[in-house]
Amino acid sequence: MKKINLFKPLLFLFSFSFLVGCTDLEEEVLDGVNAELDVDPSSLLVSTYRNLRGFQAQGQMFALDEMSSDALVGPTRGGDWDDNGVWRQIHTHEWTPTHPEVTNAYNTLLSTVYNCNIIIDRGTTSDATEARFIKAFCYYHLVDLFGKVPYREIGSSQSDNPKVYTRAEATNYIISELEAILPNLPVRSVGNAGDANQDAARMLLAKTYLNKGVFAAANTAGPYTFAAADMTKVVQYVDAMTNTLAPDYWDNFSKSNDNSNELVFVSANELGDGGDVRSRWHMGTHYNQTPSGWNGFSTLAEYYDRYNPADLRINNPKPSVIAANGYNLGYLVGQQYAPGGTTPLNDRNGNPLVFTKELTIITGGATLETAGIRGIKYEPTIDLVNNSPDTDYVLLRYSDALLMKAEAIARGGSGSLGTIAADLAARTGQPAVDLTSLDNIYAERGRELWWEGWRRNDMIRFGKFLDARALKPSASNPKYLLFPIPIAALYNPNMTQNPGY
Repeated sequence: MKKINLFKPLLFLFSFSFLVGCTDLEEEVLDGVNAELDVDPSSLLVSTYRNLRGFQAQGQMFALDEMSSDALVGPTRGGDWDDNGVWRQIHTHEWTPTHPEVTNAYNTLLSTVYNCNIIIDRGTTSDATEARFIKAFCYYHLVDLFGKVPYREIGSSQSDNPKVYTRAEATNYIISELEAILPNLPVRSVGNAGDANQDAARMLLAKTYLNKGVFAAANTAGPYTFAAADMTKVVQYVDAMTNTLAPDYWDNFSKSNDNSNELVFVSANELGDGGDVRSRWHMGTHYNQTPSGWNGFSTLAEYYDRYNPADLRINNPKPSVIAANGYNLGYLVGQQYAPGGTTPLNDRNGNPLVFTKELTIITGGATLETAGIRGIKYEPTIDLVNNSPDTDYVLLRYSDALLMKAEAIARGGSGSLGTIAADLAARTGQPAVDLTSLDNIYAERGRELWWEGWRRNDMIRFGKFLDARALKPSASNPKYLLFPIPIAALYNPNMTQNPGY
């Protein structure tokens, strides 16, 4: 975990003002630095790392990346979880430019970029290098979600309207920045993946090259061309990483997950200080479970049924978790139990608390509280301080990099799969998957990386995102391959709305 110190309340208010203010946010980029601000760049770097905790929220980037896919849904449950339909709209591809989670994601990413620009302008070489990585990380997500990025040229006037990178231009910028700073970043060390590091840069470069065919396509809907040279770059950058796989898949999501050598880059947390990892169990577990949850989000049966139920990635009966919580790690289906795993629980109406595969986008009646498969991705913490566990939130993980390497080879890149398939399978209790097939790779990415923020990205690259599915019965308009630019950002005359909105 990155060692996070308390910082000045004034600095917090400064950062927060740019998080919530959406009108001028996109104008403060590159040299958008107010010379009159009295800011300590080193302290600002700490708060900039804290901004990455936006990825831990149940909304923002997580909701856009997972709930828009086949992996997660937020059904309305009677009077609960309607929220003016915002969760249903994401899953059914009916969002608009005024959708709050679209705006929140855009603002969070650009507020982080703003902080990075101040550090780059005023900080030490070391701090500026870390800030350049964080900025590239946020740019990647802006390119992926929104397709274009506002910026100022160095030396331009504050009164000038920001220019806007096209998707291809921003992609090339990300690559050039990461390749420039990689030698100057610190070497990654176990227990400190919360800092920008060389392996994180290598993996983000691999992700950018893997998706370059999507990001640079003349038509957002494709066809996508994956150049062999780009795919070979993916292989080379993954091969240069120093990570190893954790012996146990769940080491990456345990209470002490900072000890896992598989973690490449994380949003670090300290007990009682920030972070919202608890949302990953609270958002789905029932009110009567331990710890008490919000009884909301679920995984769909069509996604769950792609696993063997004995797959340890979705069914890990860890004794200490059963003793403390009453359930296994992974997906929760069927009768639920009190801590110890023997006393059956009831819902609030006194009916058996039995989670079912059957689910509708608007749920009511007898199954109001029980419809839907729930997920426990991170090991729950009961003894919380200020609702904040010290479990680090995974942003980049080595098994993802290995699967990217397999995909790049399948798409024409040069390299050897080696023992990737066997090494990944050793943790699942399932037979190794043939990773020479793109269909198999797509399926395995879905099984390996559930709820880690990459499902939408994968579905688009594999041409599956717009398809009809269980709770989205019709194919989507291709405009939904990108999210809309929030209304306030369009005050910049150089910024145009994405097609179709």
